[in-house]
Amino acid sequence: MAKSDDLVKYITQQVVTYIETPREVRQQVKAISKEQRESWQTRWFGMLPLATRMLIDQAKPKKVK
Repeated sequence: MAKSDDLVKYITQQVVTYIETPREVRQQVKAISKEQRESWQTRWFGMLPLATRMLIDQAKPKKVK
């Protein structure tokens, strides 16, 4: 029963913190985290797009001047 009490306590603390935080601050934090987020390609596929691009660039014949 102690684990459920801890969970209720944690959820209550999170809700109270959310309610006490002004709306403008919450919006600023959300905007900052959105800017720092990785592109959708990296989030969905990891490093695969970058590795594919590097392989394609290596396979292309290089121009000689």
